[in-house]
Amino acid sequence: MPGDPTYTVVLKPQITDEAGHLDHGTELRRAVVRPTGAEGTSGYPRFAGEGVEADINPENNAVEAVTVDNEELPIGWVAEALPGERRV
Repeated sequence: MPGDPTYTVVLKPQITDEAGHLDHGTELRRAVVRPTGAEGTSGYPRFAGEGVEADINPENNAVEAVTVDNEELPIGWVAEALPGERRV
Protein backbone atom coordinates (compact mmCIF):
# COMPACT_ATOMS: atom_id res chain seq x y z
CA MET A 1 0.00 0.00 0.00
CA PRO A 2 1.79 3.14 -1.18
CA GLY A 3 2.39 5.76 1.48
CA ASP A 4 1.51 3.42 4.34
CA PRO A 5 3.86 3.51 7.31
CA THR A 6 6.02 0.65 8.46
CA TYR A 7 7.11 0.23 12.07
CA THR A 8 9.81 -1.65 13.85
CA VAL A 9 8.32 -3.35 16.89
CA VAL A 10 10.93 -3.80 19.62
CA LEU A 11 10.30 -6.29 22.42
CA LYS A 12 12.03 -5.74 25.76
CA PRO A 13 11.74 -7.07 29.30
CA GLN A 14 10.23 -4.68 31.82
CA ILE A 15 12.73 -4.54 34.66
CA THR A 16 13.94 -2.02 37.22
CA ASP A 17 17.41 -0.68 37.89
CA GLU A 18 19.18 -0.86 41.26
CA ALA A 19 17.31 2.24 42.48
CA GLY A 20 13.95 0.75 41.50
CA HIS A 21 13.43 2.96 38.44
CA LEU A 22 11.74 1.40 35.42
CA ASP A 23 14.27 0.24 32.83
CA HIS A 24 13.12 -1.67 29.79
CA GLY A 25 16.45 -3.43 29.53
CA THR A 26 18.10 -4.95 26.50
CA GLU A 27 16.12 -5.57 23.36
CA LEU A 28 15.08 -9.22 23.06
CA ARG A 29 13.58 -9.17 19.59
CA ARG A 30 12.69 -6.74 16.81
CA ALA A 31 10.47 -7.09 13.78
CA VAL A 32 9.54 -4.84 10.89
CA VAL A 33 5.76 -4.78 10.52
CA ARG A 34 3.64 -3.47 7.67
CA PRO A 35 -0.05 -2.58 7.48
CA THR A 36 -2.42 -5.47 6.84
CA GLY A 37 -5.37 -3.26 5.87
CA ALA A 38 -7.36 -4.72 8.75
CA GLU A 39 -8.48 -3.20 12.02
CA GLY A 40 -7.24 -5.04 15.10
CA THR A 41 -9.31 -6.07 18.11
CA SER A 42 -8.21 -2.88 19.86
CA GLY A 43 -9.78 -0.76 17.11
CA TYR A 44 -6.43 0.43 15.76
CA PRO A 45 -4.79 -0.55 12.46
CA ARG A 46 -3.19 -4.00 12.38
CA PHE A 47 0.42 -4.41 11.30
CA ALA A 48 2.22 -7.73 10.74
CA GLY A 49 5.62 -9.12 9.87
CA GLU A 50 8.34 -11.50 11.01
CA GLY A 51 6.04 -13.38 13.40
CA VAL A 52 4.71 -10.24 15.11
CA GLU A 53 1.19 -8.84 14.78
CA ALA A 54 0.49 -5.52 16.44
CA ASP A 55 -2.33 -3.00 16.66
CA ILE A 56 -0.59 0.38 16.57
CA ASN A 57 -2.13 3.76 17.33
CA PRO A 58 -0.87 5.94 14.45
CA GLU A 59 -1.34 9.17 16.44
CA ASN A 60 1.20 8.34 19.14
CA ASN A 61 2.87 5.10 17.85
CA ALA A 62 1.68 3.18 20.93
CA VAL A 63 1.37 -0.60 20.64
CA GLU A 64 -2.20 -1.28 21.79
CA ALA A 65 -2.17 -5.07 21.27
CA VAL A 66 0.51 -7.52 20.18
CA THR A 67 1.13 -11.22 19.57
CA VAL A 68 4.47 -12.89 18.93
CA ASP A 69 4.51 -16.14 16.97
CA ASN A 70 0.72 -16.34 17.54
CA GLU A 71 1.15 -16.10 21.32
CA GLU A 72 0.49 -13.26 23.76
CA LEU A 73 3.49 -11.24 24.83
CA PRO A 74 5.12 -12.96 27.83
CA ILE A 75 4.38 -11.40 31.21
CA GLY A 76 6.91 -8.71 32.00
CA TRP A 77 7.72 -7.88 28.37
CA VAL A 78 6.86 -4.58 26.68
CA ALA A 79 6.48 -3.71 23.00
CA GLU A 80 7.51 -0.39 21.52
CA ALA A 81 6.78 0.80 17.97
CA LEU A 82 9.46 2.80 16.23
CA PRO A 83 8.17 4.56 13.11
CA GLY A 84 9.83 3.55 9.88
CA GLU A 85 10.00 5.26 6.54
CA ARG A 86 6.86 5.67 4.47
CA ARG A 87 6.93 3.52 1.38
CA VAL A 88 6.24 5.22 -1.94
